[in-house]
Amino acid sequence: MITGMLADLIGPDSLIVIAVVVVVLLFGGTRLPKLARGLGSASHEFKKGMEEGDPDKEKGDVSTSKGDDKTSGPVQSN
Repeated sequence: MITGMLADLIGPDSLIVIAVVVVVLLFGGTRLPKLARGLGSASHEFKKGMEEGDPDKEKGDVSTSKGDDKTSGPVQSN
């Protein structure tokens, strides 16, 4: 593995510094704040979507324990 060999030769701290330098060179100093802002807003939207889709956190939902709904239980045939 190349990364394991590099970590042994250089050290993990140096690899982090090298990665940051490469990112700055690729994206440039002016685009990094925009990139970070975009990642932050995407993370916020993802968390907001997860909260909206969570059935346990619905407003006004009193019964959160299993078996309280009327659809669970044995099926009765006529």
